[in-house]
Amino acid sequence: MTTQRHDFDASPFALETLPWSPRFSLRVRPENRAALAQALGLDLPEKVGHRSSGTAEVVCLGPDEWTILTTEGARDALARAGEAAYAAIPHSLVEISDREITLRLSGAQALTALTAACPRDVGALPVGRAARTLFDTATVILWRDGADSFRMDVWRSFVPHVRAILAKVEAELKSGL
Repeated sequence: MTTQRHDFDASPFALETLPWSPRFSLRVRPENRAALAQALGLDLPEKVGHRSSGTAEVVCLGPDEWTILTTEGARDALARAGEAAYAAIPHSLVEISDREITLRLSGAQALTALTAACPRDVGALPVGRAARTLFDTATVILWRDGADSFRMDVWRSFVPHVRAILAKVEAELKSGL
């Protein structure tokens, strides 16, 4: 007989698929960032991992690369603004709305679940920041919205793989492993 007690968490984290939303991939040379930001009516953060929000949510993924999440109502206006600015400010603004699915992980052990397959020190990612990283073999964009709330943009074809890993992690956490 054992006297050891285990407190197992029946729901260590919640996993949900967020509704579809328009998103764009933007590439522009650093010296043209400010002019294009003004033309698009967006705040394009200069530092990798920094985010901005307003009419759209924007994350800087590299010195010349951003992901833009916007509303369905603002999608066409953003595309038109990019087209109008192209002659004066060469850039690449590509809609990637159907390429990715966003998963939300939240709860007491969401961070633990992410560290099971992510080589990045997820705990060091500050709230309000985002980063491109790996989850097992899938390249993802990881958004930290709160201490225990994350979003993960995953290419559609990798979603079953990512979900399978998270299901295994959930089973292990529920069993106390």
